[in-house]
Amino acid sequence: MGYATVYTNGVIAVKEGRLLGDKIYLLPAMREEEARRVLAESGFGSGDDPVAEEEAALDTFIREYAPTAADKAYFLAPRDFHNWKALEKAKRLGVDPAPMLAPTGLMEIGELEERLHAGKLPVPALSAEASGAEIGAAYDNAMYGYLFRVCAKRPPLKRLLRARVDMTNILTACRAQTQDDAEKFRIAGGTLAKEQLFAIVSQDPEARAGALAGTPYREFYKACLTEPPFTAAERRMESFEEKYFSGRRYGLEGREPFLYYVFRRRAEIRNVRAVLASLRAGVRAEEIEKRLTGGK
Repeated sequence: MGYATVYTNGVIAVKEGRLLGDKIYLLPAMREEEARRVLAESGFGSGDDPVAEEEAALDTFIREYAPTAADKAYFLAPRDFHNWKALEKAKRLGVDPAPMLAPTGLMEIGELEERLHAGKLPVPALSAEASGAEIGAAYDNAMYGYLFRVCAKRPPLKRLLRARVDMTNILTACRAQTQDDAEKFRIAGGTLAKEQLFAIVSQDPEARAGALAGTPYREFYKACLTEPPFTAAERRMESFEEKYFSGRRYGLEGREPFLYYVFRRRAEIRNVRAVLASLRAGVRAEEIEKRLTGGK
């Protein structure tokens, strides 16, 4: 293990002391102002928008300490593709893109706008009649294609990418009305064959019931079928990367602590955002708890 990795892991060991851990599960029963005070006392933000503050701090950490360009791209490049997609949709609709934009990824918004106006996009030319779903699928395919290339020499990231593609394709198939739709919006790079996904859309009840049997995604598929539709599956998808490492968290080696820390911190930021928004809306504590991803 190189000096840089040892140093980064030391920094992470210090930062892990500021993770909220199980404290997140106490927040749903509090009033919003009380939850904000507890967060501030725990070192989670200090201003009016602690979520944005911590998200920016984590982005800075990723940019400074990512062990490879692949790790940095895995966490930040999806923002570029999201923002490109938002800019293109806004241009087509003639609306302000600002409400649709995510925080900056690897490229500044201005650079993305310049590329859009110059026609230098990461996707094939789309017709003027392309639907929002078609635009989304084109950018998703471009994003995963880019990430698979960048992460080719980082096996853990490749495995995570394949799993994310598989789960995205399962969700797409569950929402599809026909096999043609499932194929049209399928993302390349996963482990599931299109025939396995087509079983989800089959008109044969037995085929649908037995879809994905013998694959690692059987439980995920079942979660897609629970009520409310897709909510449980989407939460599983949000937290699967953290859980990928948590089962062997005491045996992580090399660059793995960096990945695990970022996934944990992102999960906490996501959960705090959900808690504060729900408290502000007057949602009951029991319902807020259901919205949290990850687990104790």
